[in-house]
Amino acid sequence: MSVVIPARNEAGVIAGVVQRLRYTLPEVEILVVDDGSTDETAMVARDAGATVFSHRHGMGNGAAIKAGARKAQGEIIVFMDGDGQHDPADIPRLLARLEEGHDMVVGARDGASQASVGRGIANRFYNRLASYMTNQRIQDLTSGFRAVRADKFREFLYLLPNGFSYPTTITMAFFRAGYSVAYEPIQAAKRIGKSHLRIVKDGVRFLLIIFKIGTLYSPLKLFAPLAFLFFLLGAGWYGFTLMSEGRFTNMSALMFTTSIIVFMMGLVSEQITALLYKRDD
Repeated sequence: MSVVIPARNEAGVIAGVVQRLRYTLPEVEILVVDDGSTDETAMVARDAGATVFSHRHGMGNGAAIKAGARKAQGEIIVFMDGDGQHDPADIPRLLARLEEGHDMVVGARDGASQASVGRGIANRFYNRLASYMTNQRIQDLTSGFRAVRADKFREFLYLLPNGFSYPTTITMAFFRAGYSVAYEPIQAAKRIGKSHLRIVKDGVRFLLIIFKIGTLYSPLKLFAPLAFLFFLLGAGWYGFTLMSEGRFTNMSALMFTTSIIVFMMGLVSEQITALLYKRDD
């Protein structure tokens, strides 16, 4: 088994994370991917006993995850954050669930583990949207603490973004491919140090993730309701103008045309998605 830890400017805490890991799982391979840190993160992690790979400049959390997944030697990979939030003592429980036959087990945080009220509300919204898209109950879409089977995870490296949305993408990809995903309740500690998330910029980025979820997993579930909405607007406007003016207006034609175009875009996207996830047996 390998443990991959993306880290950026975590010199004050990374040693403790590595040491707790070594105490909990003495034989495990520990890989710390230093994502362009400007402090001594790489040196501290190496002195604590981890194997360290460094990016010359910050490429993003997702890029660090992909680099670690490529370097890891284990058949099972555990991903966890380097900021002290995730407890290595929870790893055996994730592995036990994995041995039940699952392909990925995600550490699902409780409400008290959310960084802020706003983040908690946003995460609940993401969870409900993803649950609608997949017809599966998703307890924590954005958790970075998970155990996966390495060969299956590497199938989707090309899909993963370099930024902060890798947990969302890999979860949806596993569901779309028909792989088994389970959730194990955990309690995440308060982050040590400063978060790398930027409220406005990353807030917009996470908003885009909502649409990415739809087009990544089941485009028609996103496009069909939108097409139906335009159809209803067109029909409603036509009914109003027919009663008041006795005619069919250009606005009604535009709404009906938009409805058809959006629906056809959904059909095409559905076919592209099916090809994207096609795997050789």
